[in-house]
Amino acid sequence: MAAVWQQVLAVDARYAAYRTPRWPQFRTQYVRRRSQLLREQAKGGEPEGATRRWYLRVRARLLAQRYGALSEAGSCRGHSGSALRGSRTTLDRMEDFEDDPRAPRGHRRSLSRGSHPGAPPERPPGVVPTPLAEASRAMAGDTTLGENYAFAGVYHVFDQHSDSAVPRVQFAHDDRHLLACCSLDGTISVCRLAPGPPAVLRVLRGHGAGVADVAWSLANDVLVSASLDATLRLWAPADGRCIRRVADPDGAALLCCAFQPLNNNLTVVGSARHMVRVVNISTGKAARGGAGRLPGRVLALCFDAAGRVLWAGDDRGSVSSFLCDPNTGRLTKASRVVVQAGGSITSLSARAWASREAPDPSLLVNACPDRLLLFRVVEEEGSGAPGLRLRRSFPTRHREQPLRSCFCPLMSFRQGACVVTGSEDACVHFFDVGRSARATVNTLPPFLGYFCPFSTHRGAA
Repeated sequence: MAAVWQQVLAVDARYAAYRTPRWPQFRTQYVRRRSQLLREQAKGGEPEGATRRWYLRVRARLLAQRYGALSEAGSCRGHSGSALRGSRTTLDRMEDFEDDPRAPRGHRRSLSRGSHPGAPPERPPGVVPTPLAEASRAMAGDTTLGENYAFAGVYHVFDQHSDSAVPRVQFAHDDRHLLACCSLDGTISVCRLAPGPPAVLRVLRGHGAGVADVAWSLANDVLVSASLDATLRLWAPADGRCIRRVADPDGAALLCCAFQPLNNNLTVVGSARHMVRVVNISTGKAARGGAGRLPGRVLALCFDAAGRVLWAGDDRGSVSSFLCDPNTGRLTKASRVVVQAGGSITSLSARAWASREAPDPSLLVNACPDRLLLFRVVEEEGSGAPGLRLRRSFPTRHREQPLRSCFCPLMSFRQGACVVTGSEDACVHFFDVGRSARATVNTLPPFLGYFCPFSTHRGAA
């Protein structure tokens, strides 16, 4: 028999659709939180078999009395009008789950009545029947896409940047416990989520004005920051030292920055005077030929996965691409696409592929006003320059703030991949890039009325 808490969770999940029918995101949050509590309870040891069977029956009967019996197509028991019989059917099915020693931990095989050894296992909707899909299904634990992106609540709130906006929160590479956030109060915080209680490790001070952007080097041993005081600074996050200060040659406010992924000795910075520049952080000098001009203020920068193409967005609604030599930092302008005429491009995020159904390189763009755009990156005929073809558009509330978005890191071979964006309605929105309708997978509600994810106000992160 499967662990008692897995069976209890299965009973709860069957009735999840009846909880808050108008707010599906809360149903998935409930199931996720219930799973967390049950796992914590199970650490203290499971009760005896008779006790757990009694608890399951009582739990199932209470749920059946509250929400009614669940009917099952093809099951003569499921068509009974009795709530007790309906709950008994649920319990019978739960007790028919047996541990499979070959299955991953937390994954079970079902021996429910009416099945036979030769019958193919039932697959949840949206799973492609391939070996890779089955492996993904095992890793995901038979949860839906919505359940994978459900959250139990706020883990921790960092509020050290009092009454100042936090334009960027950036996790270190391959480290889910270390992050940096920059603030318009002129400081940068390096924070740790685990082990131990969450804590601010150190606050980096030195900029004379607000810090607009921050980025980690590939080895996480250097932080680069771009500030409104017209300087670029390099920091050692381990001890908080400022390694180097580089002033902008035009004296312009610096609005964004990014490391060259193939050569972390080079960093790219965008300015309020429409310039993109490549800086050698060892010498503090601009790379020869490493400059380009945009139609407007440079608000966003990102490299493609190969590190050969630099994408830059400005406040005139255009996205420009540059070919970047990773050895010398030389930039060659390739193309420019007007994405949102009269608007602003506040965030760019590139990925080598968006999903199994969309294996082409993709670019995710926050375009003000009110659009989150997913583009397919193509080669233009004749020139070979990178071009953009719109794949999906998602509605957002975006009028003034420098909102950001990214591809969700929890990728699998299931049909459906997600992107996440902040919004001026103070929520975080998850969208399934594969759905043609009802693309919203989950929405994280606002925290205390002032939490604005990806463009955080009043210093909360």
